[in-house]
Amino acid sequence: MAEDKRQLFKSLGFLSSVGISMVAATFIGLAMGFYLDKWLDTSPWLTLIFLGFGIASGFRNIYILTDRELKRQEKENHKDDSGEQG
Repeated sequence: MAEDKRQLFKSLGFLSSVGISMVAATFIGLAMGFYLDKWLDTSPWLTLIFLGFGIASGFRNIYILTDRELKRQEKENHKDDSGEQG
């Protein structure tokens, strides 16, 4: 039962980090574009371009985090399998 709770908290932590990473990257790109547009008077082009960069960066972060989590789970499952046979 304790192991199930531990796994649940790991999963919740992973999901929250994925969401936060997507939102943060998007807002950072949006803010950079907005302030560059104000500074260079190019509205709305840099805002749109940097918003696109932020969204792309968010999806890249999701890919990296998911890949890392899958490798961790695979390593954990392999360790459990070899431990049970021994």
